[in-house]
Amino acid sequence: MKRREFLTVPVKGLGGVLIYSLAGEAIRVQAQDGVVRVPLRFFNEAEARTVQAACARIFPADDSGPGATEANVIVYIDHQLAGPWGADKHRYTKGPWVESMPEHGYQGKENPREIYRAGVAKLGGDFASLALAAQDERLRAIEKTLFFQLLRTHTIEGMFSDPLHGGNAGLIGWQLIGYPGPLMSYRDEIDKYHGMPFEAKPRSLEQVVGRKVVGWEDEKE
Repeated sequence: MKRREFLTVPVKGLGGVLIYSLAGEAIRVQAQDGVVRVPLRFFNEAEARTVQAACARIFPADDSGPGATEANVIVYIDHQLAGPWGADKHRYTKGPWVESMPEHGYQGKENPREIYRAGVAKLGGDFASLALAAQDERLRAIEKTLFFQLLRTHTIEGMFSDPLHGGNAGLIGWQLIGYPGPLMSYRDEIDKYHGMPFEAKPRSLEQVVGRKVVGWEDEKE
């Protein structure tokens, strides 16, 4: 059995909302000596730190609000790669593997897990410890690669997808853009907010439907 890997994060570096999000399932998070240990499904800790740092440069926190680190984007990416998508379960993966037109989509042999492993290795094991300018330089050097394209897309997805997939911790991504959540209808809000800005507090899918919702990365085969 594979030894369980964790991403160790200082508690003092996390907002209360993020701690609550990570600790939503007590069995999945262990807090000890001022740190929170987040269980990883695909990455080892060194890889997770590299990806976390890269995501933070793609979507950094600034005066306008939180970024990829605060939104827990690394957990979103880790879960997607560990799930069926990461193994290319639903993509035709037999040859020939050829260059094709963009509208045909990705036609290569490597699955997302392999693309990420190679991409993380190319960034270097010291990436997370580099100065921000040096991190940006390495990212610019791979900006045209498939790995970077996936990483950028997944950073955005992790910021703004429903929290059930592991990212958007505490709904901070939705708070950032003012998205109220996946409501079926806004009919009841029309009269309530007539002539005023619609500033409803965001609600996740689980909060809207009132029951546990399982993401496709967690579905049992």
